[in-house]
Amino acid sequence: MFKKNNMEVYPVIVPTSNKLSSINFFLFKQANSLTLIDAGLNNDDCWNALQMILNDHNYSLTDITTILLTHNHIDHIGLVNRVLASHSIPVYAHPYAKLVLNRDPQYMKMRIEFFRKLYQEMGCGVFGEKQVADLRNPIILKKNKKIDCEIQEITHNHLLGFDIIEIPGHAPDQLAFYHKECKWLFAGDLLMEHIPSNAMVEPDFDGTRTKSLLQQKQSLEKCISLQAELIFSGHGSIIENTIDLIKERIKEIDERANKYINLIQLGMSTASELAQWLYKEKYEKKFFHTMSKIIGTLDYLELQGKISKEMKKGIWYYYCN
Repeated sequence: MFKKNNMEVYPVIVPTSNKLSSINFFLFKQANSLTLIDAGLNNDDCWNALQMILNDHNYSLTDITTILLTHNHIDHIGLVNRVLASHSIPVYAHPYAKLVLNRDPQYMKMRIEFFRKLYQEMGCGVFGEKQVADLRNPIILKKNKKIDCEIQEITHNHLLGFDIIEIPGHAPDQLAFYHKECKWLFAGDLLMEHIPSNAMVEPDFDGTRTKSLLQQKQSLEKCISLQAELIFSGHGSIIENTIDLIKERIKEIDERANKYINLIQLGMSTASELAQWLYKEKYEKKFFHTMSKIIGTLDYLELQGKISKEMKKGIWYYYCN
């Protein structure tokens, strides 16, 4: 538990066997409210952990007054429907998240077409087509079940005592909740202590490709100015060395980008070629993540004027300037 100025945070930490280390979400107590910030995965481990933390501090599910979501990913929204089944409370998220969480048909159709065209143009061929087919798979669509309520859009800069800060990069809709009095920052997956966060390529509201890595860097830079004493991350440890870690992650972005320049100079000219060379078997096992890393970095280098691209037979080829 963390306590300061009559505010309390009860972390719900659920260990995992993968590199994420843990799934983290948080109960935030102030005055007469108990806010759930993010909601883990929809599994019994997360559900039991939430109820245990509530019980340890003499609360029950019905004491939760509000849910705040940092972004729409499945490991941050999982228990929302279970909590809502116990009692009706407002769920707040970025306006973009509403399209995803309510499974808006037009948005979902646009997203599938976005990735079909993207993977084709990045030279992913038949394997890229298979990934898009999986997006249409009804089993996968059912797994990512929509939220059973009307999402309340966060459209102001302040809510429930928090400053609301847009921090896109890992997700277009990612928000941070900053409690200025306590200097506590709930930052979703912007920053993890043990591994870098992946900047995920996604379509924007209108289907435009987000410049995810540039956004990630800008979001990290934005958070330096906050001088947060603690950052509550979606995975791994609670972060205390906030400024040093942010600066390290920013440095790593440029180091990785320079590595890509060297590979392009050696003749690897498509996103798919770079992905297969850099990530080997992960190209197939973690296709969406690896292609996001590659495409985000190529976009970043192109915006810096360090590389350019040319389309040949429907595929983008990159070269150094």
